[in-house]
Amino acid sequence: MEKMFKLKEHGTTVKKEIVAGITTFVTMAYILAVNPSILAETGMDPTAVLLATCIASFIGTALMALLANMPFALSAGMGLNAYFSYTVVLGMGYSWQVALLAVFIEGVIFILLSVTPVREAMFNAIPLELKKAVSVGIGLFICFIGLQNAHLVVGGATLVEMVDFKKDFSTVGITALLAAVGVAIMAILYIRKIPGSILIGILITWILGMDMQFFGIYVPNPEAGYYTLFPTFHMTDFSALGETFGQCFNVDLHNVGILNFVVVIFAFLFVDFFDTLGTLIGVASKADMLDEDGKLPGVKPALLADAIATSAGAVLGTSTTTTFVESASGVGVGGRTGLTALTTAVLFILSTFLAPVFTSIPYFATAPALIMVGFLMFTGISDLKMDEEHLTSAIPAYITIFSMPLFYSISEGISLGCISYVLINLRCGNAKKINPVMYILAVLFILKYIFI
Repeated sequence: MEKMFKLKEHGTTVKKEIVAGITTFVTMAYILAVNPSILAETGMDPTAVLLATCIASFIGTALMALLANMPFALSAGMGLNAYFSYTVVLGMGYSWQVALLAVFIEGVIFILLSVTPVREAMFNAIPLELKKAVSVGIGLFICFIGLQNAHLVVGGATLVEMVDFKKDFSTVGITALLAAVGVAIMAILYIRKIPGSILIGILITWILGMDMQFFGIYVPNPEAGYYTLFPTFHMTDFSALGETFGQCFNVDLHNVGILNFVVVIFAFLFVDFFDTLGTLIGVASKADMLDEDGKLPGVKPALLADAIATSAGAVLGTSTTTTFVESASGVGVGGRTGLTALTTAVLFILSTFLAPVFTSIPYFATAPALIMVGFLMFTGISDLKMDEEHLTSAIPAYITIFSMPLFYSISEGISLGCISYVLINLRCGNAKKINPVMYILAVLFILKYIFI
């Protein structure tokens, strides 16, 4: 382990890395339930999607561990799967096989970009101030996701408001309350420096939920999306994978408008590129993995692992596989090397055998982990200089931070941050401060808003 992952050099241990890997997996295990339900809207077999998601996650995360020695996990990206189903298939009328082909081609383009200096140059071109802002913005973003997953935040007249705990208390109210308790448990454990505090908090919250069901305080209501909290034990039908495996090549492009198809590929490419970029920047910043110039040593193999996973996932039968922001949960408990990622990868492949057990971890138990990790990433705001001397960097950083949670997109935060950074510094006479690649990025972002 020491020879492969250089644990001492990174100030970590086997135990700490394994706990971090388990924590990362548990925090993102919801994707094993959510992704099949979203892609099933297109007519895809849910079990096949589940298996494809598990295997693609294993491939991508294992490659991240072995090629890059970084603690990042990969799986089917949220947002990208919604774009796959609701925009490309249901909205534009393409078959899910064509959508998978677009994802596959996107991955191939990424592989080509990853073995050249292009993606790494873009990563290094983003100023250190914006990279730190990305970390803070992602913190707010995943906190917001956690609040939503916990149903503590719901839609209302003001767009978002706190849940009414008294309404439907046996389902909505009690689970939201359990999520709030889970946040308190994790906070106390973390403050008291208990190793694995986030993972322990998830398990305690889940156990409390099962207690509530046992005593009849929580009442399952499958029609409303509230299921039993006790895990079920049965094997998965592995033959179902044949329903989606290789189907991205079983398409007839004669009836597909080439221009529209290229737009679909570019949309997948764009969102995946900058979501991955933002996640790597944010999580690496939190883990103190960026060097003094704000660069991430060894980023090229990390980007390559992400690209290969995308194409592999499309062949298996799932939407874009990308680096997950929930990797921050493992980093938050001390994960610093590829052993964290390898642990997560192993759990993904094991979940193909016992998927019902892993997916039965309720959202109200994992949501507090996102809220707590959001706090840990938000602490990076103290590294941003906000005085008058640094306003040309501080204001773009501020735009980056608020854009992510409010526009519900990491890539939007990066887009607006880069555009504002270039425009503000140009108009304020700081052209020499701008990396030439930033001009290209700003133009591409502006074109994106015009044409996509």
